[in-house]
Amino acid sequence: MNMIERTGLALLHRFDPETAHGLSLRALRAGLVPLPGPITSPRLAMQLAGLDLANPIGLAAGYDKNAVALPQLMRSGFGFLEVGAATPRPQEGNPRPRLWRLTEDNAAINRFGFNNEGMEPITTRLAAKPAGIPVGLNLGANKDSADRAADFATVLRHAGPHIDFATVNVSSPNTEKLRDLQGKEALSALLTGVIDTRNGLPRRIPVFLKIAPDLSAAELEEIAEVALDAGIDGLIATNTTLSRDGLKSADRGQQGGLSGQPLFEKSTRVLAQMSRLTQGKLPLIGVGGVGTAEQAYEKIRAGASAVQLYTAMVYGGLSLAAEIARGLDALLARDGFGSVSQALGTGRDKWL
Repeated sequence: MNMIERTGLALLHRFDPETAHGLSLRALRAGLVPLPGPITSPRLAMQLAGLDLANPIGLAAGYDKNAVALPQLMRSGFGFLEVGAATPRPQEGNPRPRLWRLTEDNAAINRFGFNNEGMEPITTRLAAKPAGIPVGLNLGANKDSADRAADFATVLRHAGPHIDFATVNVSSPNTEKLRDLQGKEALSALLTGVIDTRNGLPRRIPVFLKIAPDLSAAELEEIAEVALDAGIDGLIATNTTLSRDGLKSADRGQQGGLSGQPLFEKSTRVLAQMSRLTQGKLPLIGVGGVGTAEQAYEKIRAGASAVQLYTAMVYGGLSLAAEIARGLDALLARDGFGSVSQALGTGRDKWL
């Protein structure tokens, strides 16, 4: 992180977290944030479910909910981006305040509740995005929908022609009963509808399923079985957690999903378990507590083909993506790996 970015972060931290989030997007769009461009090497370049990635470091959903800063984020050193979540209709989300920095824990708690402008303006921006790295959309459901499962297919049908992948998000803890859709029968029906919709798009795009970190071993087995049967293209492990173990910050008791460093071990264990259960038949994306190249490498060695980050940028800035990509390249070289795939799963047993 250079001095300009360090100063900018310090200024942003003087505002409440949600205001700072919005200001960071405005600064990015205004050209006030240095952008490194693509970060790649023969070791980092890879394929993920048919997507060509310059590197395996992705931006998780939630930062650019409404796809307002795509040209800039595509030049920020990431290998792929995920925007959203998008719902069929615009949605205000939960009342503010709904985002807290847990500085002592390098973490955050949010209870946004799928606030977004709705699929129509988001799709318009996705359709206008420049060529470059893959951009996907996190699919969500309106909280007052009569058929939440159908909402996922509706958003995909509308936005699908303009995205490179889609993520089914049934794991947010901030929409009442949404996680109930992770049950075997409900999830199977939901994914069938999404895959049928995907198969009707002008071109085939991969569909990923994002799961929660708070699932039992039996629930993970059911999800793995359903995912393999449904024909999805990968799993994202994991979303935020409801756990509050070991936190120090004053706002640790706020309701919502916890993200950041405290999630690293929990999410990595779920990742390793899903790697074992799916037996290499589905690529996995590791999310939760990734803030360094070493942690990204640990996720890959636990079974992730790629990783995503978001909360770590609150403390490390946007330059973190390029820093992690370069650091990962060095770690792969140090250990004699010629590609990410060669390191994949080599440390999984540690987490089981």
